[in-house]
Amino acid sequence: MAKKKTAVRRAWSKEDYRVLKTMARDKQGVKKIAKALKRSPGATSVMAATHGISLSTRG
Repeated sequence: MAKKKTAVRRAWSKEDYRVLKTMARDKQGVKKIAKALKRSPGATSVMAATHGISLSTRG
């Protein structure tokens, strides 16, 4: 039987928040931001919502 992958949890650094805010301001998509941070889109959107950062790509 194949082993199940376990989630690796990493703390969010100040640099991660800076990248998140900058890319969100530039209207990058959630997937693109998540890839840049090497995190899942779900984790990225949850952290953005927690800190009041809008990830909307609309004008």
